[in-house]
Amino acid sequence: MQESKTVLIDSHAHIYYRDYAADFEEMLARASDAGVAAMLVVGTDLESSRESVELAEKYPQLYASVGIHPHDAGRVTEKCYDVIRELAQASPKVVAIGEIGLDFYRDRSPRDVQEVVFQRFLQMASELEMPVIIHDRDAHDRVMTILQEKKVRRGVLHCFSGDAAMAAQAIAMGFYISIPGTITYSSNEALREVVRAVSIDRMLVETDCPYLTPVPFRGKRNEPAYVRIAAEKVAEVKGLTLDDVARITTKNVRDLFGIRLWDQSTKIAYRIRNSLYLNITNRCSNRCSFCAKFDDFTVKGHNLLLDGEPSYDEIMTAIGKPDGIDEVVFCGYGEPLIRLELVKQVAAELKRLGYAIRINTDGQANLVHGRNILPELKGLVDSISVSLNAPDAASYNLLCNTPFGRSGFEGVCDFIREAKESIPQVVASAVTVPGTDIDACRRLAESLGAEFRVREYAEVG
Repeated sequence: MQESKTVLIDSHAHIYYRDYAADFEEMLARASDAGVAAMLVVGTDLESSRESVELAEKYPQLYASVGIHPHDAGRVTEKCYDVIRELAQASPKVVAIGEIGLDFYRDRSPRDVQEVVFQRFLQMASELEMPVIIHDRDAHDRVMTILQEKKVRRGVLHCFSGDAAMAAQAIAMGFYISIPGTITYSSNEALREVVRAVSIDRMLVETDCPYLTPVPFRGKRNEPAYVRIAAEKVAEVKGLTLDDVARITTKNVRDLFGIRLWDQSTKIAYRIRNSLYLNITNRCSNRCSFCAKFDDFTVKGHNLLLDGEPSYDEIMTAIGKPDGIDEVVFCGYGEPLIRLELVKQVAAELKRLGYAIRINTDGQANLVHGRNILPELKGLVDSISVSLNAPDAASYNLLCNTPFGRSGFEGVCDFIREAKESIPQVVASAVTVPGTDIDACRRLAESLGAEFRVREYAEVG
C-alpha cells in the first residue's frame, strides 16, 4: 500500500498582514513544501475580512472566514453587520463567520458590548447556516454560556486555552478545539494535558500566524508552514504518527468547513501508527450499543464504509507491499471472521511474506459457523483480540444485542478459553462504556487464560 504525502491544513492564519508583504509567494511555497495544502485566512475586522476573501478568490489553496474580533466590538455599527453578511455570501470560498468571541484579558472593548456583538454574529451564522470561529481569552464561562444559550452547534474554539473539562463540554456541544504552536512551549503542559485527554477526532491544528510562533522559531514571525510543527507535537503527545494527525485533522476541517482536498474513498487497507488494518466487511453478528459506526464510518480519518465486500485480489492489491509496519490486523467496521475462508487465504499469503497477523473479533465465529474454527487459524494468526465487554450474560446482551441470546456471551467465553490452544497470544478487551464493571471484566478474562486490555469508550482506533 502506497502512503500518501502528508497533507495538512492551517485552520487559522492572518496572512494579509504587512509582515508577509515582502515574501508572500515564498511563504506560500514554504507552506506547500511542508505539506500544508490549504489555509483558512481569518478576518478580524472589515478590512481584513475583505482581504481574506480577495486572497481566497486569488489562490486556490486559500479559504476565507469573515468577522470582527472582540477587540473591535466597541466600533461595530449596524453597517458592519451588513458588510460581514455580504462578504459571507460573496464567494463559495468563504466558509465561516469569525474571528468572533470575547476577550476579557485585554478588555479593549467593554465586556457588555463584546457580548452583544458576539451574540449578533452567532445569530448571523445561524441564519446563514455557517460554522463559527471563536476567540476566547479569559472568558471561558461566558463564552460557553452564550454558546449554550444560543444553541450553537457548529464551530471551533481556536487557540484553545481552557482545561480538559471545558474541552469535553465543547466537544459534547458539537465543537472542535484547535491546537496552535503553543503546544510546543515548555511551560504549556496544560495544553498538552488537554490534547492527551481529548479525542483527536475533534481537533484541528493552526498557526494563528503571525502570532504564537512554535519552538524552535519562537521570537520570529510565524507562518503557515509551521503548522506542521504543531501537528508533530500533537502526534508525539497522542502517540500517533504525523501522517495520522494530518489525515485526521484534515478530515475534521473538511467536516466542519467543507474544505475538501481529496477523494476520501473507502479504504480496504488503512494504516494507523505502525499497524496496517484490513477492512473486509461491514457485517457484524452483534449490534453493540456503543459502536461508533452507527454515527460515522470513520476511524482516525479513514472512511471505512464499503461499497461491496472486497475479493482476495482486491485486498492484496490494496495491501501492496507495505513497509515499516509491525503487524497486519483484520479489523474494520465489521466482524472479519464472518469471512473466515477469505481471512485464512489472505493470512496465509501475508504469513508467507513474513508479516505478523492479528485478528480483532467479537468472539462469536464458532456460533456463526457452527464449529470450532480456531484450529483452522493455527499457524496463520499470531494474536487474537476478543471483545469481551461484559462480566456476565445479562450485561453483555444489554451492551452487544447479540442474536444468540444467552449463548452469545457463553460462546465468547468459550472462544477465549479455547483460543489459547491454537493462537500464541489471546487478549480479551472491554470498552469503558459508563456503567461497565471493568475490574470484573478483567477478573473474568484472566480466569479464561487471556490477557486483558481496556479500550477507551471515546477513542476509536
